[in-house]
Amino acid sequence: MVFITRLISITNFCVATSALGFQVFVLYPWHIELDENFEKLKKEHLRVLDAINKLSSPGQQLTASEVSAPAPRKKGILEMISWR
Repeated sequence: MVFITRLISITNFCVATSALGFQVFVLYPWHIELDENFEKLKKEHLRVLDAINKLSSPGQQLTASEVSAPAPRKKGILEMISWR
């Protein structure tokens, strides 16, 4: 009985140690990398918005609906092969 209890506690220690190692050495550096990429994405988004505002006539800014207008619908594969 003591052997089983000792085996369970050693197993628990191994699982917990490997989980902590995974968090410290894999997830945390990945989190830092994602943060840097999100910051780059924010800067790019702001740059694009500034470019759109510069393209609009001076003194008049584009509205949100003009900036985010949906792209024209493309033909589906069935329409391309004249299924209908």
